[in-house]
Parts: sequence; C-alpha cells; structure tokens
Amino acid sequence: MPRVLVAGKIHPDGLAILKSAPGVEVDYVEEVSSESYRPFLPTADALLIRTQPLTAGHVEEAPNLKIVSRHGVGYDSVDVDALNSRRIPLTVVGDVNSRAVAEHAAMLMLAAARRTVLFDTRMRAGDWNYRNSLDATELDGSTLLLVGFGRIGKRLAQIAIALGMSVLAYDKYQDPAAIRAEGVTPAEDLHQALRVADVVSLHVPKVGDKALIGAEELAVMKPSAILVNTARGGLIDEAALLAALHDGRIAAAGLDVFEDEPPHANAPLFVNERVVLSPHNAGLTEACARRMAISAAQNILDCFDGRLDPALVVNGAELVGTKVSAIGN
Repeated sequence: MPRVLVAGKIHPDGLAILKSAPGVEVDYVEEVSSESYRPFLPTADALLIRTQPLTAGHVEEAPNLKIVSRHGVGYDSVDVDALNSRRIPLTVVGDVNSRAVAEHAAMLMLAAARRTVLFDTRMRAGDWNYRNSLDATELDGSTLLLVGFGRIGKRLAQIAIALGMSVLAYDKYQDPAAIRAEGVTPAEDLHQALRVADVVSLHVPKVGDKALIGAEELAVMKPSAILVNTARGGLIDEAALLAALHDGRIAAAGLDVFEDEPPHANAPLFVNERVVLSPHNAGLTEACARRMAISAAQNILDCFDGRLDPALVVNGAELVGTKVSAIGN
C-alpha cells in the first residue's frame, strides 16, 4: 500500500484527492519545515512538498521514495542530483499559478509607483495633507523590463500593455520573434535594458550563488526606477538594494520573495518605506492554491498509475533508459 507524505499545508481539495484514492495512505504535516516532515521519510513512497528544502540527506532517509511532487513550479530548494541518482522523478504543477503571480507583480508595481502603503499610513495617522506631496508616479507611458519571459512574464506583459506601458523582455532562452509576437521588444543586453527601464520585474529561477541584480546592476538603473521580485529570493542582493534606496539611486521596490524566508523580525527591509512587502504569497490565492494542490496530488497518483505526464517532470532527461510513465510502479 503506497504511503504519501504531504509536507506542508495544502488546499483541502488536493488532500481529499489523495485520501480518497483507493489503497493510498496519507501522512499530513501542516508545518512548512524540514524538521517537521523528516520523521515520516522512512515510510514515504511519495512526497508532496511545499517550499522547504529537500536535501540529499533527506532523500537518503527515504528508501521507498518513488516521486517528489512540488506544490508549485520552482524547485531551487530540492537536491535534484540526489533524486537523479535514485531515478526519482521531480514534478511541478504546470501552468496553474501564472495569472495569480502576474497579477501580484502588477499590484507591487502599482503600489510602489503610487506609494500606496505610505499614503495609507499617513492618512491613518491623520496627515491628510500628505496628498500634496505628489509622492507618486504613473505607469502609463513608462517602460517595463521583464527579466524572464515565460508564462508569468507573458501574462504580466499583457497587463502592462493594457496599462499603457512599453514592454521589453530579456530572456536568453526565448526566440526574439516569439517575444515580438506578444507585442514586446526583445532586449539583447541586460545592463543596457536596465538603463532604460522605469520598472524591472524578475521572472527567472535562481542560478548559482551570485545575485542577478547586485550593486553593479543597480548602479545602471534610473534613480526613478522600481524593482519588483516575485520569482526567487536571492535574485536581488538585498544589502545592495537597501543601499541604493537609501542613497536615492533607485526609487522603490516591491518584494514577495527574500534571501531568508521568513525574514528576520528586525530585517532592515521592514523599516524602509520605499519597499512594498508581501510574504511570498503571490501564488497563494484561494483559487490558485486549490489548483496547485490538486495538480500536485494528481501527479503522485498518476505516477502510481503509470501515466505521469512527462511535461511535468523537470528531471526527465536525467532518467536515462527509464520510461517516465513507468517510474514508481
């Protein structure tokens, strides 16, 4: 009888799919931490995991493991090599959260530009006349640079164009003709694109230890520019960002992801009024959470049934000589 470990709270509809599956046992740990799910690894045939790390050590502690299903599309915290060594597929949920994340990125852009949080704070403090500060900008007529032009980037481009923005996209893996077909201008050089952008929004995975946007990149941006990150913590050097904001070298930032999650309670970001913050919840609408939970659960059941969708297996190419649909049987 296969045993599924659900590591982290998920929407009840996704959990119900697993619990109602004939012959499947479920261990459910709501806390999102490695320590909380680790005791259940020795008996797990499948693991549905949120954002917490899955290390090579964890994989070694799960001798029966046949599939790891991510509740989302990113897998930076998963040791893929350890899974490959055991020929264990790692699946993602596909295109179920792109619209929610794109909407959230647009919200951060607008909130940073219109200084929404600051105006709210000042009004609640009785400072009605702060309205005359003119401490807000418009997105209409400005230029958005999308760093990464996958599903989320494409959806955000549609929103930005509707707001009257011109859109550039820097993506080394996308065909420039395909970018142009979306009404977006491809950018060949990141630094050159950063120089002309009024808003920069990140939509790429984290690769390596070096931040994508560090002191060097911030130095070439406009003093009036806004930087938004709904992709991955660590893509922005937070110390360099805070220095640039303090010195007026960029105007504002909207952050949904952070180097350390959750950030420390006295993190400098929390006291900087030029930063709009959200707790890594861009894809956590009720509807999106339901779609992710159902998709992540279904991947596990499909694996058990021998009909796993290869398009959702991120390490399929490493499973040489094994039919993806047959893994886990």
